[in-house]
Amino acid sequence: MTPSRRELAELTGDLSAAGGVRLVTLGDGAERGIRTLEFRTGSGLAFDVLVDRCMDIGAAEHAGRSFGWRSPTGFRHPGLHENADEDGLSWLRSFSGLIVTAGLDHTLFGGEVPAGTYRYPPKQSVRHGLHGRAGNLPARLTGYGERWDGERCVLWAEGEVRQATVFGENLRLVRRIEADLGGDEIRLVDTVTNAGFEPTPHMFLYHINLGWPLLDEGARFEADIRETLWQSDSVAEQKADHLTFPGPVPGFVEQVYEHALTPAEDGLHRVAVVNDRLGMKVSVEWRAEEFPCFFEWLNLRSGNYAVGLEPSTHHVSGDAAARQDGSMIWLGPEESRTYRTTFRVETA
Repeated sequence: MTPSRRELAELTGDLSAAGGVRLVTLGDGAERGIRTLEFRTGSGLAFDVLVDRCMDIGAAEHAGRSFGWRSPTGFRHPGLHENADEDGLSWLRSFSGLIVTAGLDHTLFGGEVPAGTYRYPPKQSVRHGLHGRAGNLPARLTGYGERWDGERCVLWAEGEVRQATVFGENLRLVRRIEADLGGDEIRLVDTVTNAGFEPTPHMFLYHINLGWPLLDEGARFEADIRETLWQSDSVAEQKADHLTFPGPVPGFVEQVYEHALTPAEDGLHRVAVVNDRLGMKVSVEWRAEEFPCFFEWLNLRSGNYAVGLEPSTHHVSGDAAARQDGSMIWLGPEESRTYRTTFRVETA
């Protein structure tokens, strides 16, 4: 049980003995120069917020056991990123961590789409790369720290990410991350606003990536799946189980699914990965009306072993299809969308 505010004051002269938020800067290799907020709740939950990587969450662990995926890329500095490189697939060179944000105006695979709404004759179209630009944009850190609310101490951070160009989109993401001292959950609140004056497309997706040791042979995926709407061709070719996971497989080709989920009575979608051997469960919940679509990404390849849980504003068919079928979100001037997501580490 977490001591009261008075008890903590009596026991220690510094709250950091129990937990807190600390700003550091990574200093070596491809990660050099990235400002990072280290959250420690004191319950065993610890995670890093990468300020210069869209305030995404990189490393994440509980009681010394990692659950945020770590890829070979590390947490690469955004200054090394080239958005249009490798035919739009250069995003994969910065793909690591518990959360990688996709958006703000494009998600899923790249392609060329009309840009007529921006009314700039030399710019008739826009070419997007995989999952858009947001994940490699630095944030302006507006605040962080510990705040007492009665006997409850909230660890928090807030920042602003701007995706903007002249004669194009001007989108602002305000991100707030919270965790309670002594708690086992992470709360994420994102608000995306069109800060410009032209109607602007908006697509948004969280690539939530879970890795070893939470992900291991025999770990389970839990979700109230009503129907699988789509799956990649690799599913029929490989037939790897997407509900009870096997161990790493050399040369595995990613298997991707779009599942239609049944929301709970409170209007929330809930999914989880459970490792019974570790007695560990990591769950994610979000409002069904905010993220109506969901993908499961199964990447069992040796050396890249991960499973991805992906709440999304749009179906797997992507940008051009959303424009054609009328499902694209168009934000008018000063129009906003808010997204609320909770992560929990629980006993299996």
